[in-house]
Amino acid sequence: MAYRVLVVDDEADLVRTVRAYLEESGYEVLTAPNGREALFVARQQQPDLLILDLMMPEMDGWEAARLIRRESKVPFIMLTARIEDVDKIAALEMG
Repeated sequence: MAYRVLVVDDEADLVRTVRAYLEESGYEVLTAPNGREALFVARQQQPDLLILDLMMPEMDGWEAARLIRRESKVPFIMLTARIEDVDKIAALEMG
């Protein structure tokens, strides 16, 4: 059984690249272009890991992470260009 990873980012090129690396390593890869779609996919497919961009249209990664965390303890890897300590602390506090 392959582990299921949900990659969430609005940059299609980045998603394709991450997907290619993960699939080459034997993971099943699900994708979503924004937080709203990520919430839907996470509920339906129950991934083992989320790789989540924080700055996206419609619903950002922060809000998606908060909502997903209410329902699941799935681990997150957050993708972001933000480097402020307050952002790192907020992500760690989210679990």
